[in-house]
Amino acid sequence: MLNPILAIGVLILGFILLVKGADFFVDGSSSVAKTLKVPGLIIGMTVVAMGTSLPELSVSVTASINNANSLAISNVVGSNLFNLMVVLGASALVCNIPVGRDVLRRDLPFSIFCAVLLAVLGLTGRGLERIDGFILLGLFVAFLLTMIVLAIKSSRAAGELSEEEEYKILPMWKSLLYIVGGAVAIKFGGDWVVDAAVAIAKFLGASETLIGLTIVAVGTSLPELVTSLTAAKKHEMDMAVGNVVGSNVFNILMILGVAASISPIFMDIENVIDIIILVSFSVIILLFSITEKKLERREGIVMLSGYGMFLFYIIVRAYL
Repeated sequence: MLNPILAIGVLILGFILLVKGADFFVDGSSSVAKTLKVPGLIIGMTVVAMGTSLPELSVSVTASINNANSLAISNVVGSNLFNLMVVLGASALVCNIPVGRDVLRRDLPFSIFCAVLLAVLGLTGRGLERIDGFILLGLFVAFLLTMIVLAIKSSRAAGELSEEEEYKILPMWKSLLYIVGGAVAIKFGGDWVVDAAVAIAKFLGASETLIGLTIVAVGTSLPELVTSLTAAKKHEMDMAVGNVVGSNVFNILMILGVAASISPIFMDIENVIDIIILVSFSVIILLFSITEKKLERREGIVMLSGYGMFLFYIIVRAYL
């Protein structure tokens, strides 16, 4: 087993590989898609949207393969909580974030539905079986296709589809190098993060659930944090909110779907409680958004404070 100092170093290096690997993978994939005349809108809805969740995917799938199931489920739930309360909360501190009608009526409610479904599966079956994984993957495919169709219709109506040129085209050899190099970095980054997290948990006498909800969740959510804060600074508010909601849906349906399809994931009562907290926080944010059709700075403070209380609760829970 890794010693604590070495484990911390491996963990940091793993996070760097995950984040940079995801960047290179997205750049390379976007360039290839653009070369093949795939509209920029579709690239954004697929490659880029999924790219920010590649670290969570790598960690959870690696954890599932290594039978570290507590880490697989807690990484997803912890990342979703961090996305909702910290990424959106910090973005709201930068400037008020208007929440569009589609997000209020469709996207946020659907993300809440996904979290509720996860809680129900955990309560009724004590975890996610392979059949549950296939169900989650089926829902994800339906969701993704629906979003792409709606986005295409919206852009065509606005006459913007052919004008999307926001993804630069790289030479094919460089695109392929980015894709392969990014995938390798993501693979090894995920391995190292899981190994280091398990080693740190054992050294601290903490559970994999606690490490997954905190250190691993925060580390794998760095792409979402950077993307949303950058979007907020540029006043691209739809991207700031859509990145978080889309990533949360992707985390539950795609990541846990893949992980459960590989190996059944056991969920204990603590996992279910954390998912119920995720549902509760999601409903609160939906209510915040409905009242003024935006997230204001004061609500951002409440969201960040709520996440702080959650951290306090899970740390106390772990050591009592």
